[in-house]
Amino acid sequence: MQIGELAKATGATARALRHYEQAGLISSARALNGYRLYDERAVVRVHNIRYLLAAGLTLDDVQVFLPCLDGDMTTTPPSDKGIQVAVERLAVLNERIAAQTAVRDRLQAALRQATSDRIRPVA
Repeated sequence: MQIGELAKATGATARALRHYEQAGLISSARALNGYRLYDERAVVRVHNIRYLLAAGLTLDDVQVFLPCLDGDMTTTPPSDKGIQVAVERLAVLNERIAAQTAVRDRLQAALRQATSDRIRPVA
């Protein structure tokens, strides 16, 4: 199947598929006209890549899961390395959330202070 067909079958964009290929997560053959050609197994692989990305992992993180990208990732127990990658990614996400929460709180406090004399409670 060509890249447009794979994109339609998986809900990914052609650009994302090229990105996954550049990252070594999927592969294609080339037709005589230079078009990328994917086999049917690529559909499952792309679904699994998108599943992991939606869970918060990065493309680099997904590399750890290469051996199991062609199976049913939703029911297969993760490897110890897969769990470790997920734990590390969760820590990074928690740090980012904490940093963004602190920024939000500072902005909210500044707005309260700046507007406290402008907003009067309605009696």
